[in-house]
Amino acid sequence: MILARTGEMQAVDEVFQRVALAAVEQAAPLADAAKVAPWLHRLAVIQSARFRRKLGRERQALRNFTERQAQPRNGSAASLLDWLVARERHDQTQTALARLEGADVEVLMLKYGERWSYRQIAERLGISEKAVDARLSRARARLRHELLASGIEGEEQ
Repeated sequence: MILARTGEMQAVDEVFQRVALAAVEQAAPLADAAKVAPWLHRLAVIQSARFRRKLGRERQALRNFTERQAQPRNGSAASLLDWLVARERHDQTQTALARLEGADVEVLMLKYGERWSYRQIAERLGISEKAVDARLSRARARLRHELLASGIEGEEQ
């Protein structure tokens, strides 16, 4: 049954292991012994489907990766120009960040560089989440001011 659902002989052992693990992790034990076979069949169907979806996602990711790699990077004017603009914008942002105070840079880097939540930042800095929100708002405003002073205009939204 697993072979028929997965279509791959090497998948049978892996799916069997997943079925066994799911059976062991079952929170509520079966009271009726006559229902064990249908229950195991259902677990096998579910695990086979999960395995097939996982394989599909892996194949799609591989396909996307190979398509990206196959695209020629011939230095066409549009892509080179995009790269130069992005590089210049990055350099100007780094310069603007260097002109900010340390506390502003710290809170911006924790939020956007490290992708921390407000709660994590509040715990790190020993302040409330509302204070983090206020500091981030002020730091963004100061960064925006520095960027505008260096010639970077905000994008239309």
